This record gives sequence, structure tokens and C-alpha cells, in this order.
Amino acid sequence: MKKKLAIIGANYLQKALVQKAATMGIETHVFAWEEGAVASIYADYFYPISVLDREAILSICREIGIHGITSVGSDTVVPTVNYVAQELGLVGNSMESTLLSTNKFEMRKRLSKHGIRCPKFKHFQEANYADEGTLSYPLIVKPVDRGGSIGVKKAECARSVNSAIENAISKSFSGGAVLEEFVEGREFSIEMISQGGSHQFIIVTEKITTGPPHFVEVAHHQPAQITSEEERKIIDVVKKSVDVLGLENGATHSEVILSSSGDVWVVEIAGRMGGDFIGSHMVELSTGFDYLKAVIDVSLSEFEGSKTTKVRRMYSGVFYVIPPPGEIIHIEDRSKKFSEIKYVEILKKPGDVITEITEGPGNRSALMVYASNKKELLKPEEVVSFTMSKVSCVV
Repeated sequence: MKKKLAIIGANYLQKALVQKAATMGIETHVFAWEEGAVASIYADYFYPISVLDREAILSICREIGIHGITSVGSDTVVPTVNYVAQELGLVGNSMESTLLSTNKFEMRKRLSKHGIRCPKFKHFQEANYADEGTLSYPLIVKPVDRGGSIGVKKAECARSVNSAIENAISKSFSGGAVLEEFVEGREFSIEMISQGGSHQFIIVTEKITTGPPHFVEVAHHQPAQITSEEERKIIDVVKKSVDVLGLENGATHSEVILSSSGDVWVVEIAGRMGGDFIGSHMVELSTGFDYLKAVIDVSLSEFEGSKTTKVRRMYSGVFYVIPPPGEIIHIEDRSKKFSEIKYVEILKKPGDVITEITEGPGNRSALMVYASNKKELLKPEEVVSFTMSKVSCVV
């Protein structure tokens, strides 16, 4: 009898997961909003239901008799995944750990309570910050429950804080914002897989952003260029953080900052694999570890840690192509000339208008995933270039 797996979400993040389950001979039941459900055509069964309607999803999953439930790359669906798993006695994480790993304020409180280094922070449900000197500038403002740099802004002085808080609250699902001190350093993300509270480290990824004020991600590279001692310190902090938050099963994607003094600061811990092709593509390219299969196996209680030995170590990464503001006149895709390019997707077309990038993936015009035996990075503008109405641009 085929195992039945429920997958919450059907956007591009879930497409690789649905396809992986199909190669494993698993019957897939995919739940998502119909708009943008690109993974639906790969599912055995698709249900056009809101990913937030956990009672409706629970009812259908109970009727189907699913053997597991999972998702990748999105915090939005994590509460539904774990609620259904809890109600049906399947593998997942507790609802308490779900709150702690999807609400940045609750996460900060728990980590700080257990002595894990976090920036000093405050929580706001309305824009009423009074500068009493307890936090030092510059400050970072972010919604308590969004990812992808949505609503994130750096504030250099008192007069810009409340407008940033108001913007973050407007982008928050629950109407909350976190204000925290800015920590200088290099930013990394860490992929791990866990089963029954036992955590296995996979790889550290180096994150490249636009920098202040919005810190929009423009590239990720594996393996991160750090020393073995720096890697050990990062892993130790992340494993302790995952334990403190009660994340016992499945993938975790943790973000940290390594300061110039060698201190590890926790930015956030998510109870899912890294999105934006980190978990779905880069990990297997750089390590040989089938991360998607591991996530599915954990959800079905079939994961065997002894089979996760890395078989190769390459360089891999993803670039997000962000042209300067203007109207796209022409796009040139030369990716077929580069053996290192494993996947390219053009997200915009001639005639589309690109505005100044301030948050999230909205202005990404193309993306490319690469893998190479050499450390030298590709120049993404040589692979895909955009001619704009105002300037002829590179990435």
C-alpha cells in the first residue's frame, strides 16, 4: 500500500517536495490557495483550500488516512502542519514550539531566558516608541511573524523608528513588531535535520544581502567560508537554540550573525528547511545529502540517520537577479553556455516595471542556481542580463 503524504502549500517552494515524494512512490495530497499553486500539477490530489484553514485540512486528512504531513520553506504553513500532526498522532512539533519558532518576540524571550546571545529587543503592537535610551542605535525593525525581509528596516535615529514600526506592524499577520539593536557581522544560515530531539547538522550557508536599510537577500553560497572553529561554535549555539525552542522533528533553518569578536548572535530559528532553493537544491548539490527525502522520511517515521553521510563537497549557491529601477526592454539568457548553472528561472518579462527594491522577493527578475568544483564565483550578469529603459544593467 502506498504511503499517503499531506503537503501544505503549492508554490515554487513546495514544487520540489511534491516531485521528490512522487519519485519515492508516495501518494501526495496537496493543500493550497489555487492562485500560484504551481506544484498542484505534480500532486496526486490537489485541494484548493487556504493553508490557514487547519480545521478543514484536518478533516480531509483524517478522512484520507494520511501517514504524514509536511511542508518546506515557509513559516506561514508551519502552524497548520503541526496542528494536523498533533491531532492525528503523526510526527511533528508541539504547538508551543510552533509559536516559539514563528513569532520573533516569543522566540527572543525564550532564547534570552536560557542565556542564548540575542540582540536587545522590545515588542510593539502600535507605533509608540519613546526613546528612553535603553536600546542603542542603529536599530532594526521587523514584523514578528514574516520572513523574506518583508517589513524589515534599519533605523539610524529616533525620528525614523516609529514610521518603521508602523510599516512592520502593517506587514505582520498578528499586528506586532520587534525593535532590536543592530549587530554588526557576517550572516549565516544553518540547515539541520532532527528526529525525536536528535539533531544532525548538514551545512552552513553564507548569506549576501543588499545591506541597510532593508537587507534584502541577493545570494546564498555553500559551504560558508569560515574556519572549523567558527563552524563548531555556530553549530553548538544552534543546537542549543533548537533544543530550547522544542523543535524535535524535521528540518530547521537557523540564521545567525558572527561578530568580528567571534561571538554568535541568533537572528532566528525556523522549524522548516531554508527556502529560496537553499534546502530544495543547494544542499544536495554541495553535500550529496538528499534533504527533501530526509524531510519526508522524518514525517513518515522512516528516517535513518546512519544513511545521511555526505558523499561529496562542492560549491553551490543561488543568485537573485535584481535590475535597477526602470522598464525592462530586453532580457538575454546565456545560461546554456555555463555548465555550472543547474537551474534558471526568468521571473519578469519585457514591459514589466522594476521599482526600487525595499523588501522581499517582489523585484527579483530572475534567479539562478549553480554548482561548481571551483571556489571562484560566477558573475551572474554574464549569465542573465537586463536592458532597462533608463540604463543597460547587470544584476
